[in-house]
Amino acid sequence: MEILKVENLCKTYGKGETLVKALDHVSFSVEKGEFVAIVGSSGSGKSTLLHILGGVDRPTSGKVYVDGEDVYKLNETNLAIFRRRQVGLIYQFYNLIPILNVTENMTLPILLDSKKVDESYLKELIETLGLQNRVNHLPNELSGGQQQRVSIGRALMNHPALLLADEPTGNLDSKASKEIVELLKLSNKKYKQTIIMITHDYNLALNANRIITIDDGKIISDEKVQ
Repeated sequence: MEILKVENLCKTYGKGETLVKALDHVSFSVEKGEFVAIVGSSGSGKSTLLHILGGVDRPTSGKVYVDGEDVYKLNETNLAIFRRRQVGLIYQFYNLIPILNVTENMTLPILLDSKKVDESYLKELIETLGLQNRVNHLPNELSGGQQQRVSIGRALMNHPALLLADEPTGNLDSKASKEIVELLKLSNKKYKQTIIMITHDYNLALNANRIITIDDGKIISDEKVQ
């Protein structure tokens, strides 16, 4: 079942001689439950692509369908709801709220949506992420790897259509990086979570089921990982 469809996506900045094509007619689709890595060097357009998939930045032209819905036909209010309910975002620098503890950071998207927290699912996630002894800790009392675990938990709380990870190990040492990638793989298998991970590290990308390589705003290869 197709969960994401991207058609002729273009994103440009500037005009005339200063025109920059960040994305140049990008098209691909992702099946529900796939783990896809998008790789490319700095400036290749991969982060721009991720932001557009997540409803954070609008394309210049082209279409993005998530679960059959044309994302950029939504007004700003409904686009904000889409981001909150359908997208789980994991950032390189965690983006946790410093005055909230682990549990509060993880459940924030649910509470912002005025929904009731599924306590059994929260408990299961905390155990899966190995955060049982850290639930009352603030972000500054956690290691980088633990903070990224919290951000993964926050991203999974809403059972999003898409989990989008932007260089999720870029701020971590090799041991913590390996643990985070293993947790992403686990969420893909255990919860059938669709994941799109942006990275410049091809070795990291090999943990996915499929690798899309982007350069100068264009897809130059799309291959299954054996």
